[in-house]
Amino acid sequence: MWEMSIIIAIAIPENPMSDETRAAQLSIQQANNFSLSGGGIHVDYSSTSINGQARLAYHDPVRNLSFAGSDIRTAEVPDIGTIVSVTLAITVDVGSTSFSVFIPHVIVPSGGSNPVTTEGITTIHRLPFGPTLQGQREVYRVVRLRGVANHVDF
Repeated sequence: MWEMSIIIAIAIPENPMSDETRAAQLSIQQANNFSLSGGGIHVDYSSTSINGQARLAYHDPVRNLSFAGSDIRTAEVPDIGTIVSVTLAITVDVGSTSFSVFIPHVIVPSGGSNPVTTEGITTIHRLPFGPTLQGQREVYRVVRLRGVANHVDF
């Protein structure tokens, strides 16, 4: 019996991207600056700044607050993005109020911006009076936030 082998060679270019494609990829970046508003809340968040620290400005009808560095808590969540949280108020023997915002991964063109829609959550943390009581301790208010994301070089 005769045995026949066929060899097929396929030439694959070493770098199939065109110069234009490479240039386009170099001109996009991960957003690091977000300006968001909704439900009477306005938030400006930057994951870095001139001194390398994150910054967050929070405004609602009652307060205007600014946070930096360790006053801002972040948690990377693979299915969500980054959750950024700050403490808005602490009341002795009563509890505290915090605000969290979901920061999605956003790719923006150099020098440009992209629209963003996300959620902000105000949480009231209740402390028990006297002995520990059963029941829910956190109460949430969720608000839709819309705005823009861009990349700022510091």
